[in-house]
Amino acid sequence: MANTFNELLKGNEIWVKSTTESTPDLFDSMAEGQHPQFLWIGCADSRVPAEEITNSLPGSIFVQRNVANMVVHTDYNLLSVVNYAVKALHVKHIIICGHYGCGGVKAAMSNDSYGLLDNWIVHIKNVYQIHQQELEAIEDPVEREHRFIELNVKEQVNNVSKLSFIQEEWKQGEFPYIHGWVFNIENGKLQNLNHTVNTTDHLDPVFKYK
Repeated sequence: MANTFNELLKGNEIWVKSTTESTPDLFDSMAEGQHPQFLWIGCADSRVPAEEITNSLPGSIFVQRNVANMVVHTDYNLLSVVNYAVKALHVKHIIICGHYGCGGVKAAMSNDSYGLLDNWIVHIKNVYQIHQQELEAIEDPVEREHRFIELNVKEQVNNVSKLSFIQEEWKQGEFPYIHGWVFNIENGKLQNLNHTVNTTDHLDPVFKYK
């Protein structure tokens, strides 16, 4: 078990060989810089790799991941990533992607304690509280969990919309668009939640900057 990391190094050798054969100019292009059109804010879950599930080449997607794909306004790591994506890389689309079977969401639906993680989970619990009436009206626990995951994604789309520098971009043009998606681990398919915004029209006035 101590040497299992070598499997990753061997895998890299295979990947380099196959990539060079299929896309000979890829590494030269990557060495010149990155020009992604997309920012992906997803869950840290190992089963939801952005490039693989969208069949995208390296360099196509700028990625930020954390537990339950949260957009927390005091998370300066995330804020730095989003700011760089829109201000320096000029991405056109920001995708918030949750996934069914999310452990962070399941934890937020329980009263169990997970130690340090509780301090992050409280942000997910806040989303549950906002939609508590709708969620608790769903009797089937799996359906309730799925709906919570969807609502959490939508709330994170809204949270990106509340960022001051995102609103600055919208004052200058139509981009970026912010989309809410969910990945179904059971069948490998992405679902568009049809919650896309590129204005502040959906926000309460208190969140809109002059």
